[in-house]
Amino acid sequence: MFGYVRYDIPNLFVKDLMLYKALYCGLCKGIGKSCGQVARIGLSYDVTFLSALLHNMTGTDVVIEKQNCFEHAIRKRPIAKADELTMELGALNTLLVYFKLTDDLLDGERKRGKRLWFKTGFKRVKKKYPKLLELVEGYMKEQAAVEKSAPPSPDRAAEPSACMMQALSRHFLKEKACEGSDKLFYSVGKWVYLIDALDDFDKDKKKGNYNPFVASYREESREALMKAHGEEIAFLFDTLFFAMREGLSDVKFYFNRDLTDNVILRGIPIETRRVMRGDPPEKMTVRI
Repeated sequence: MFGYVRYDIPNLFVKDLMLYKALYCGLCKGIGKSCGQVARIGLSYDVTFLSALLHNMTGTDVVIEKQNCFEHAIRKRPIAKADELTMELGALNTLLVYFKLTDDLLDGERKRGKRLWFKTGFKRVKKKYPKLLELVEGYMKEQAAVEKSAPPSPDRAAEPSACMMQALSRHFLKEKACEGSDKLFYSVGKWVYLIDALDDFDKDKKKGNYNPFVASYREESREALMKAHGEEIAFLFDTLFFAMREGLSDVKFYFNRDLTDNVILRGIPIETRRVMRGDPPEKMTVRI
């Protein structure tokens, strides 16, 4: 599920790019503090976006300091301080990587060795953040059960992932959760599941793995799928974009929202069009 939530660089202010980079590095350090240094290799853009969104929605100040890290041992760079929210998001990052690799193993991929890299981090999360683990693990089991039943419906297949993201928002936002945040996170969660499924169409078709688009349309390739049903699939994603915009309009932000608006309103639709065209992902950089 990783790597799809991206910003639109041509329309991103320099100040927001710098903030994103600081949050990205801060999340990396947060993972190290909550899950151990090895778990930092699982650092994702998706959870960096959650860090930007949740810091803003909870009114948690992002404190940026000049720091070193193992990759930048000589020259200091602006890095967001790893506060409690960041460290718990680091734990979430580790959980999502661990369960994604577990899912890949069940699909027949050789990921057992790679999953071992996150075993210590997983144990640390289990000890320090048991409620977070219970939440994520519960929805992952529900997702697996739904996929085992192989429903010929993208909406039905994506429901556990959408509900998990909504539940995570309530977990982190606490009393600041509202109807708008529920709708926003639910829609983002559903989008992540469906865009990943569409991107994996050819691979899942070849391996015989469950994929809601394969089960629903029976086309032989993603190219054929888009030629025959492109408008219908575009409409499915357009309804999610509309729901995200509605959710955004009802959410209170405590700070400047240019960065998260760029990701939600521009980056996500652009990434959707890329996957629908079948283009390779563009390289995203956070280096200074």
